[in-house]
Amino acid sequence: MTAPLTPDDLEAYLTENSIDAEIVRLKAHTPTVETAAEVVRVSPEQIVKSLLFLIEIPDGGRREVLVIASGTGKIDRRLLGKHYGVSRRKTVFADADTVQGLTGYPVGAVPPIGHRQPLEVLVDPDVLKHRVVYGGGGSDRALMRLDPQDILRHNRAEVVAVQRAAKE
Repeated sequence: MTAPLTPDDLEAYLTENSIDAEIVRLKAHTPTVETAAEVVRVSPEQIVKSLLFLIEIPDGGRREVLVIASGTGKIDRRLLGKHYGVSRRKTVFADADTVQGLTGYPVGAVPPIGHRQPLEVLVDPDVLKHRVVYGGGGSDRALMRLDPQDILRHNRAEVVAVQRAAKE
């Protein structure tokens, strides 16, 4: 397997593509949305997760789809499947090797932009409610601060509601 990309690689991507985003390097590991929000002093809704799904499509093929959603809710696989015309059982999380192979980054550190190869990307509309969001920054000690509109632009992403509301 190819070596994982790093926050430095992500920073280079941002510079090369003139993206107004920032890599925030952290002193602490942020294993949860809540700890990440606490460290960067924002609401948990401003933390976004980038999750890779494998969608088994009716012709027997497979689509790799990166879903970007607010960190406080859960992806509803029924909604994701409905978007592709399949049942929720045909939508599964990609394993760690697949995630790193396709995005370049380890699970838990996948940024919302700047992947090893172009991916089909869906963005839940809740992500777009904020002027600034924080996503994976390439390692468990980095986050990327950016405008969610840049997520749409640089991924040529589609806005699709795929998230259940967080439980209060």
